[in-house]
Amino acid sequence: MTALDDRPAPEAGAAAGTDTGSPSAGRARPLVPARLAGVLRGLRGPARPARPATKPDERTAVASSALTMLALVCLWTAAQLLFLGSLSHERAQELLYRDLRTQIASATAPVGPVVPVGDPVALLRIPSLGVEEVVVEGTASGDTLDGPGHRRDTVLPGQVGTSVVYGRAATYGGPFGDLPDLRVGDAVEVTGAQGAVTFSVLGVRRGGDPLPAPAKEGAARLTLVTAEGEGRFAAVSPGSAVYVDAEAPEGFPAPPGRPAAVPESEKAMAADDGAVPLLALHLALLVALVLAVVAARQRWSTVLVWVVATPLALALSWATTDVAVRLLPNVL
Repeated sequence: MTALDDRPAPEAGAAAGTDTGSPSAGRARPLVPARLAGVLRGLRGPARPARPATKPDERTAVASSALTMLALVCLWTAAQLLFLGSLSHERAQELLYRDLRTQIASATAPVGPVVPVGDPVALLRIPSLGVEEVVVEGTASGDTLDGPGHRRDTVLPGQVGTSVVYGRAATYGGPFGDLPDLRVGDAVEVTGAQGAVTFSVLGVRRGGDPLPAPAKEGAARLTLVTAEGEGRFAAVSPGSAVYVDAEAPEGFPAPPGRPAAVPESEKAMAADDGAVPLLALHLALLVALVLAVVAARQRWSTVLVWVVATPLALALSWATTDVAVRLLPNVL
């Protein structure tokens, strides 16, 4: 009994069920020896901090936004040139017809010699082609977007002398697209401030063909000009101008004082180089919109950003295309 009482009291680990019969009783055995653990830590190197959540790659966002914007602009430009431009042309013609009718009824329609560019000057009808167009003053590429344009250094349509009118062949309604189909004797009707005149077609000519004989004294001559191309894409790749001459035995008197010449941008197959600064401004706005889309995608979802940005991109594309068309031939 005395020998048993002299034993040391068991530790708490023994009371908890630790095996006290083994030499290591009362302390936990490590799964990996301390020395081996140190070696493993040395092989792994210092502990790395937790990696923070990363934002979307900015280069990817820039590339995808730029490509998406480029696709929108290209598709919209093609659609506007071939289809939507016709809607713009029809709207402009409706407004011009309303203005011209009011001016003729109130005896305020222009008779020359100087008319503000863009104002309506006459109503042109070609029954055999189903053409009915209001002619505007000016033949620059921007002027013929709304309708056929009157060359400012010639008399107004229906007046004594030769009047020249340019019209587009394919884009923005293409009112003169079928002009080469006219035949000798076809009628061309013109109504202006001084009254109505009916012309008879003399013929269709191209560059290098002989000019028609000079008009008789007191007669009115009308020359219609448009573009003509060859091949599969002739409608959108004109190579030369085509002319239709028509004549009426009598015309209305023309007041003197019209310009002696017009700038190169108002001649047949010419482009308006003055639109370059305005085009540069529109392109800069498109670039700014791309950057704004990239910045917005860092904060909001891509779908939400494009829902807001797409209408702005299309509106800006419409305006940019209208400006870019001025750099194309005025009878395209």
